[in-house]
Amino acid sequence: MIEVVDPGLLLTVQDAGRRGMAHLGVPRSGAADAPAARRANALVGNASTAAVLEATLTGAVLATRESVVVAVSGAPAPVFVGDVPAPMDRPIRLGAGQTLEIGHADAGLRTYLAVRGGVEGPLTLGSRATDTLSGLGPAPLKVGDRITVGTASAPGQELFAATHGAAPTIPGLDEVVELEVWPGPRADWISGVGALAEHVFHATTDSNRIGLRLSGGELAWSRTGELPSEGIVAGAIQVPPSGQPVVFLADHPTTGGYPVVGVLDEVSLALATQCRPGQRVRLRMAR
Repeated sequence: MIEVVDPGLLLTVQDAGRRGMAHLGVPRSGAADAPAARRANALVGNASTAAVLEATLTGAVLATRESVVVAVSGAPAPVFVGDVPAPMDRPIRLGAGQTLEIGHADAGLRTYLAVRGGVEGPLTLGSRATDTLSGLGPAPLKVGDRITVGTASAPGQELFAATHGAAPTIPGLDEVVELEVWPGPRADWISGVGALAEHVFHATTDSNRIGLRLSGGELAWSRTGELPSEGIVAGAIQVPPSGQPVVFLADHPTTGGYPVVGVLDEVSLALATQCRPGQRVRLRMAR
């Protein structure tokens, strides 16, 4: 069992989400940066779909009530066991009564903690994920909450000797985040969609797990009228009448009525989830 000492800005339980239910109006949710969550799970020998903890920007402090093996991946941040520095992207042994601190992210926004055996808890429609839009799943974690860990065999030395390659680089706050865009079903609703890369947007403070909201160069509609509501997927870039695009993330709605100019692939979607407020973003059409 693990106890929450400080949940930071936002600490939630996430897994692979509620797949295959969008036609029922149920969003997928799950880890915002899915590749980072899968990497954290691989580091401790879990299945890729095991539930993890997702910390947002300011990190979290956790206390162990039993011996566990954990790994931290995603947005780079200082990690401490007590007052001793610990590595990211490597398995870490923790004894009962030890404290793990994930500090403020140096770059990016979301950091993932996997525990060998996975984070346990009630399933809602087949998932343990916290969905901040629909309210499905457990509430965000708070001080004093206790997290149950699943049963797992004792790790062998091969777990600590395994290599998983370098973690993906997350752009710093002073760098431009380049997102590759594949044309969407309503790209013809936007004037000059082929010149998207000429615009440099900024991530706004209104961004969250639902969507990355961008401000800056206006993407003007090329026609008038209204669209019927259409299905939305994670990574869809919707352009409302304001011309300021929204990149939908893990907790996106299942439908939307504004034109979708493009869709991000998984690599660019992971980068989008790590954009900090104020960070510059450029959208480039895939060739």
